[in-house]
Amino acid sequence: MALEITDATFEEVVLKSDKPVLVDFWAAWCGPCRMVGPIVDEIHTEYDGKAVVGKVDVDANQEFAAKYGVRNIPTVLIFKNGEVIDKQVGVAPKNVYTGKIDAAL
Repeated sequence: MALEITDATFEEVVLKSDKPVLVDFWAAWCGPCRMVGPIVDEIHTEYDGKAVVGKVDVDANQEFAAKYGVRNIPTVLIFKNGEVIDKQVGVAPKNVYTGKIDAAL
């Protein structure tokens, strides 16, 4: 399972990471999010030690979703050195997400 990232842990886990970070902004009621969730969990396992992969439940954690302009979910942001370097809104195949991480490595 991907890391659960909250507003309280976002800065430490995402912004201060020395590795690229994939963050999936999702909600339990969101159908497309349920399609992306298992993909993100697989990526978490495959990139263990190379990248940080986590999820932010936007219903419970709105601060950083608002800060990064997440208006539609699922939205996946790729961070490197505390900055957003790539973004995917909506459902995409696994290779789209892994390609974005690979580009950041």
